[in-house]
Amino acid sequence: MNAKLLGKGMGKAAAVLLVTVLVGCGTATVVKPSAGGASGASGTSTTPRTSVPKPGQTAVVRRGDTLFALARIHNITPRDLAAWNGLAEPYTIYPGQSLRLYPGGSASSTPRPATGTAATRPVVVTPAAPATAPVSSGIGWRWPAEGAVVGRFVAGEATKQGVDIAGTSGQAVRAAGPGVVVYSGAGLVGYGELIIIKHNEQWLSAYGHNRKRLVNEGQNVKAGDQIAEMGRSGTSRDMLHFEIRYNGKPVDPLIYLPSR
Repeated sequence: MNAKLLGKGMGKAAAVLLVTVLVGCGTATVVKPSAGGASGASGTSTTPRTSVPKPGQTAVVRRGDTLFALARIHNITPRDLAAWNGLAEPYTIYPGQSLRLYPGGSASSTPRPATGTAATRPVVVTPAAPATAPVSSGIGWRWPAEGAVVGRFVAGEATKQGVDIAGTSGQAVRAAGPGVVVYSGAGLVGYGELIIIKHNEQWLSAYGHNRKRLVNEGQNVKAGDQIAEMGRSGTSRDMLHFEIRYNGKPVDPLIYLPSR
């Protein structure tokens, strides 16, 4: 409808009626989120240029969340959010994982300036906490599958965040400890058919490249329960990719799995 015609030929009551009709028709403008967005993002559509730490607060990752979307929601730069949680590229996060919204060992953070000049005061960046494995998990871990270890954990290597256990197609994949299934799907790139079990507030285990998933999200499992069939989804050979994570950070599973 031409705006000039509205101004010239319609009275106030008619204009109100037209607006009511348009609203009733359900017409809406869809705003496309910026790159890196995900479901759950709030009104802010741009990535913050400085971080606003929230001491003592955490964010629990939900299905479909990305680190970039959560950073935008909480007014934190993606780089800071990754550093505060010891995450390396490609910044993989899991449903049920708890992300800290403040730097470790500090209640505040010095914000980064938008642009730097020679006269700008140096920026103090809080280093990420070292990704060292805790002494004890309190969980009676067991091997998730039979077979030889053909790939080992390498700290800081995005593609070596756990161990690879060789086997045959259809071989049983079992829960390494008791817990609840928080993810069962194929939505994380590089993991194929994936299952994630949350054992408590700090500990998760992940089982990737399965041929078939046998458990659903929200299902409780006991240590040793079969949860999947081994396969090669997302890889070139039949094997299980197995990870253990403490507060979202990968640790070497061989530290916790019993000797065999």
